Amino acid sequence: QVQLVESGGGLVQAGGSLRLSCAASGIIFTFTPMGWYRQVPGKQRELVAHITSGGSTHYADSVKGRFTISRDNAKNTVYLQMNSLKPEDTAVYYCAARRPAGDNYWGQGTQVTVSS
Repeated sequence: QVQLVESGGGLVQAGGSLRLSCAASGIIFTFTPMGWYRQVPGKQRELVAHITSGGSTHYADSVKGRFTISRDNAKNTVYLQMNSLKPEDTAVYYCAARRPAGDNYWGQGTQVTVSS
C-alpha cells in the first residue's frame, strides 16, 4: 500500500520560509519521480516542482529562485524548501509520486498560509 505523508505546513508571514517534507512508503522510492503540487479553492491543482529519480529538477515559473525541491533516497523522503514566501503561495500543498502508468499517487495535503 502506497503512503505519502506530508508535514511542515503552517502559517508564516510574507518573506518567511517553510520546509515541507513527504515521507513515502510502498514504492521503490529511488526510482520514482516525485513532485509537489498546490491547489487553492476554485482552481486546478498546479505543479510547483518536480524531481526525477536522477535528481534533475523543474520548477513552475512562479517559484523559481525561491523554492528548492530535493530528495533523500536513504530516508524515502522528498522536501520542498520554500523561501521568500508570498501571500499568493497560500494553498494546500500535495506530494505526488509518479506511477508507472503515468498518473500520480497523492498525499493528503498540507496547508500553507502566508499572511501579508
